[in-house]
Amino acid sequence: MKKLFLVAGARPNFMKIAPLCRALRSTAGLRGVVVHTGQHYDYAMAESFFTSLGIGKPDFNLEVGSGSHAVQTAQIMIRFEELCLREKPDCVIVVGDVNSTVAAGLVAKKLRIDLAHVEAGLRSRDRSMPEEINRIATDAITDLFFTTEKEGTENLIAEGHDASKIHFVGHVMIDTLLYQLSKMGNRPPSDLAKSIKCLLPQKYICMTLHRPSNVDTAETLRRVLDAVSKLAEKAPVIFPCHPRTLKNIHAFGFERLTPPLPDSRRILEKGMYRTEPLGYDDFLYLWKDACLVLTDSGGMQEETTALKIPCITMRETTERPVTVEIGSNVVTGTDAEKIIQSGLKAVAGEWKDSGIPELWDGKASERIVEALKAIYCR
Repeated sequence: MKKLFLVAGARPNFMKIAPLCRALRSTAGLRGVVVHTGQHYDYAMAESFFTSLGIGKPDFNLEVGSGSHAVQTAQIMIRFEELCLREKPDCVIVVGDVNSTVAAGLVAKKLRIDLAHVEAGLRSRDRSMPEEINRIATDAITDLFFTTEKEGTENLIAEGHDASKIHFVGHVMIDTLLYQLSKMGNRPPSDLAKSIKCLLPQKYICMTLHRPSNVDTAETLRRVLDAVSKLAEKAPVIFPCHPRTLKNIHAFGFERLTPPLPDSRRILEKGMYRTEPLGYDDFLYLWKDACLVLTDSGGMQEETTALKIPCITMRETTERPVTVEIGSNVVTGTDAEKIIQSGLKAVAGEWKDSGIPELWDGKASERIVEALKAIYCR
């Protein structure tokens, strides 16, 4: 039985390892072991996802917690090395581009353990993004690459990687999206999500906002919130607020722009309303029927594309160009006029035609496991 470590640290990671966990459970000869680094550590940001996605309790929790990029990466490396020396995995599988990804990857290669990267090859060309540094560094030492789109494969080959080590498999995030949607009828979301939905008209907007470049300076955060407030005059905006963003809203005195959701049972015709962070199923229950999603998240660009829901990405660049080229995504940066004009088109039903990228069909995890079987179950 070959032991494969599945490393997850932050909220997007949990969604990406869930279908791999399911696929490995029914695969003879391979044993998936879930390692939670603890990069996201509170219930709303971490534990609720393990429960709702059916991952179950992690096999190991490194309990690293918060800190600067250097502190967090260092602590993950120290604790992950101890675990690898004790448990001796045959392969370490990392996903995405967070600190846990590069930290676990460095440890694996220093210990001469095979390293596989799921969602490899994505590039924003913006090295001011911490995630871009993590992507480049991880791919530089990876043994086995799993790409979500053909451009990812092309990037890796251009960087000199062996094409025989690169597998274009589709996107595990979409596996999770389609799986959770299929279960939603049998397992309705929480009372909180249902109560929010009851307040909303047929046409409404959902938003996520958490990147330091957007929320850590008062000028930028104010510009974004002012722009979204203009859209909220046309359709109400539901804003599950990330802890980092909420801290800065309070610090900068922007509470008036983002009031909490009212207790009233009346239908909300306009306004931007802040809620507590929502679990994956709860937020999916809301945004799947939205007329527009505003975000600075990587994952939301992909998920909205898969469901052909208009998405405005409030970042200067994207590492997922396929979502712009054939999908429903538009990148506006934090330019207030671009956000407003694009948003008004979505609310008016005048959005561009879009498609779904190749192999985003809910079967990426099966393709990954088949590749792993070919290597480790000979």
